[in-house]
Parts: sequence; structure tokens; C-alpha cells
Amino acid sequence: MSEPLSVSVVERYLDALWMEKGLADNTLSSYRRDLLAFARWLEGRGGPALEQVTREDLQAYLATLMDRRRSPRTVARCLSCLRGFYRHLLRAGVTLEDPTLDLDSPRQGRPLPKSLSEDDVDRLLSAPDTDDALGFRDRCMLELLYACGLRVSELVGLTLAQLSLNQGVLRIVGKGGKERLVPVGEEALHWLQRYLAGPRSELLGARSSDVLFPSRRGSAMTRQTFWHRIKLHARVAGIAQAPSPHVVRHAFATHLLNHGADLRVVQMLLGHSDLSTTQIYTHVARQRLKDLHAQHHPRG
Repeated sequence: MSEPLSVSVVERYLDALWMEKGLADNTLSSYRRDLLAFARWLEGRGGPALEQVTREDLQAYLATLMDRRRSPRTVARCLSCLRGFYRHLLRAGVTLEDPTLDLDSPRQGRPLPKSLSEDDVDRLLSAPDTDDALGFRDRCMLELLYACGLRVSELVGLTLAQLSLNQGVLRIVGKGGKERLVPVGEEALHWLQRYLAGPRSELLGARSSDVLFPSRRGSAMTRQTFWHRIKLHARVAGIAQAPSPHVVRHAFATHLLNHGADLRVVQMLLGHSDLSTTQIYTHVARQRLKDLHAQHHPRG
């Protein structure tokens, strides 16, 4: 039995995206969900195929999403996905016009990233039991996450070949396959050296692996597993709302800026292709300066 035409068109588009941009599997899966959800909505109301929709069809779908109380951010992301899809169909000659032209994204406020105080970070880093091999591994991962501002996918996917202890740097392969060199601070290097000297071998046993932070099975840890480990350590640290790995990345950027780092340096360390993505952290740093002024200035 052949697959539905809409599914076939979507898969060909995702294949093209993978070839052209090297997008991560998670990003491609998100695009697939959005496109197939739209295809199912069209089918449910007896509408046209994906390749034949009109601007009015898209307007009706976006209105439906809003009626279902989807956030403006979610609707905007969906529209962005549909724009890319229909531009691809137009270039490929599958459609004669782009139905997403002149469609406005819903207005959305730009939320400030959540962060952690420096005291919270210290307590979180100190929470793992370093007498245990798993705890020692977790301490190293947290130290590296905060010292380098890594994405969680970059952290759990690290291999031995990406680390140079002599030079004190990591070679990170980020979004779109882009590489960047990230310096590792002295404290994180100290923990890494101790970890590689013993606890890592204890975790692996007789197995061999090039994964820097293996699980007890010798394989790379999943993002979800590391998030679960952070929750456990946050509970020990007495942090009421467990921070996600991304919040620790935000703390890295915010604390750097609070201590006078240049915005473009932070952009390079985070692996942002566009400076505007990094600039949101200036709002967090500016608010911190206002709070300090209000707290300590005689006329604050």
C-alpha cells in the first residue's frame, strides 16, 4: 500500500532540508509534526491536499490553532515551518504561488530567559556525590555545562576526541554542523582530569567507548536522562524549581555579561549565528544592574 501523497511530499521536503542545511533530527521531527498536523486538519474538513492550499486555508488553520489556545509563539513557529515548506514547493515547481505570502505572524512578547543566581549554580554544582562514579560524572557534566555554555545535545554527545586537556578547549559541533572552539575554565579542567583518571573507567568497566560521559551501559546519555539527573541534584541542593540544562546555559551567558564580557564573545561561545539571538541576554544583565543600583545606591 503506497503512502498518502501529503506524507510523501513532506518527507521529500525534509530530505531536502537535511541535505541543504544539515538540520538535527529533533528539528526535522518538529517540522514533520507541524506539517502532518496541518495535512490531517485539511483532510478532516474535506479540504485540498497540502500542495493545493490557498491563503484562506492557512488563515483558517492558524485561527483554529489560536482557538485551541495554542501560544502565539507556537503558532508563529508553525507558520514559519509552513512558509519554508511552501517556498520549497514553489522553487521545485510543485506549486505556482506561495500561499503564505502576506500572512502575519501573531504578536508575541519576547520572554526573558530564565536564569540562576551564582549562589544557586554553586549549590547545584556541589550537589552530586563525588564519592560515587555516577556522581563524579554528573559533577563534571554540570561543571562543563556551566563553564562552556553548551547545549545539552552538545554536552551528552561529547567524545574524547573533542577534548584537548593540554590546550584547555573543546571542539563543539553545533547546529547545522558548525564547529566552534570553546575554552574550558580551570575549575572544569580540574574536575575533568580527575574524572578521566578514574571514575570514567569505573563506569565503563571492561567496555570501550569514545563517549566522554558514558552511561553504565557504555553508551551516550540521552538528553532526557541528563535532565532527570539535574532534577535529582537540584532537589539535593534545595533549589525549589529544578533548572533545565538550557537554564544553566542561560546562566553561563548572563553571568559572563554581568561580569563585563563582550556580547560578541558570548555570541561565539554560545554558537549563535545571529547576534540578535544573543542580545536578549543584555536585558537580563541590564535588569541585574538596575536591581544592584536600587539595592545599594543611597538614592536608588
